[in-house]
Amino acid sequence: MERRELKTPCFVVQERKVRENLEILKGVGEETGCHILLAQKAFSMYSLYPLIGEYLDGATASGLHEARLGYEEMGKENHIFSPAYRADEMDEILRYCDHVVFNSPAQLKKYGAKAKAAGRSAGLRINPECSTQEGHAIYDPCAPFSRLGTTLETFQQELSQEEIQGLDGLHFHTLCEQNSDDLEVTLRAVEEKFGPYLHMMKWVNFGGGHHITRPDYDRGLLKKCIRHMKETYGVEVYLEPGEAVALNAGILLTEVLEVVDNGMKIAILDTSAACHMPDVLEMPYRPPLKDAGDPAEAMEDQINGNPTEDQAAGARKTVAGSPEKPYVYRLAGPTCLAGDVVGDYSFDRPLQCGDRLEFQDMAIYTMVKTNTFNGMKLPDIVLEREDGTCEVIKSFGYEDFKMRL
Repeated sequence: MERRELKTPCFVVQERKVRENLEILKGVGEETGCHILLAQKAFSMYSLYPLIGEYLDGATASGLHEARLGYEEMGKENHIFSPAYRADEMDEILRYCDHVVFNSPAQLKKYGAKAKAAGRSAGLRINPECSTQEGHAIYDPCAPFSRLGTTLETFQQELSQEEIQGLDGLHFHTLCEQNSDDLEVTLRAVEEKFGPYLHMMKWVNFGGGHHITRPDYDRGLLKKCIRHMKETYGVEVYLEPGEAVALNAGILLTEVLEVVDNGMKIAILDTSAACHMPDVLEMPYRPPLKDAGDPAEAMEDQINGNPTEDQAAGARKTVAGSPEKPYVYRLAGPTCLAGDVVGDYSFDRPLQCGDRLEFQDMAIYTMVKTNTFNGMKLPDIVLEREDGTCEVIKSFGYEDFKMRL
């Protein structure tokens, strides 16, 4: 099947691009001796786990179901972290996971001995209280009053020397879509606060948020950071990238259902920001769209009807890095939520019903976060093979909506 034959909406994951990302990640692991795990919370398309397992050391989970998925579908190293575990799930978690990371001294005291008795490696997530993010507190584990990780003060007050010595490793996760210079800053804070304890550990886990496969990512500095920790403290180093595995490796293919006008042109799509790409509303952000430009700074001069030739000629300036085009539309979903809006875009020609659009970089934090609000159909999941042919991996319908209610 070719891409043009696919029924919309659908996520199309490109096998070739995933493999290219995996080759980069494997290279980092081989050159530094670190362990690299797939963070399933970002990308859980398990039909690709055999491929991912050829390159990475395993997977990491945020709860029981992800832990089971990694265990059954990848079968390599399997780690887990959760802010709080359920007592009635711990036995099953210990069957699946090699490393169990606890969020607080209380959780460690409650379950640590059981994990060690089962032969599992026990770790504690720390909070170095070093924020390197700007503008997205929802994704900042070091924001004030964060529930994630143990601060140095709590670490020292609530853990005995014997309990600290019983730990196998320390875990931190402070980054979100960031470069290695922010990791370097974080490591300085970790060493300053927890350095004496790192000498007592077998491993340290850098968590996720590392955009290692991004073109401008400084992998040389990343390798330097990994080697420094290994050589200084004699520990094994783990990284848990999620986005980096499938970065720029998938699209969300959608179709224009209708075009309305309410002071500006609005194209209603068969995909929904609220249901199919909720990060657009949560973060918020405006996803890239193939062959589209940014809206005009002077958009109000163009949205009431077609632009003149002079307006079109003047609309070629650059706004936020994308050339502006003469026809401006707001792209929105078909749900009853008034704010189900993806964003404003500009095009070379007027949009028509039946036009297909491709939202870019849609393999990560999309399929794992979809929902069926308003009875919206979940997008099909499609794998585009390296020869360009497409295979529908999973298709959804009414029963998938009904079974959740």
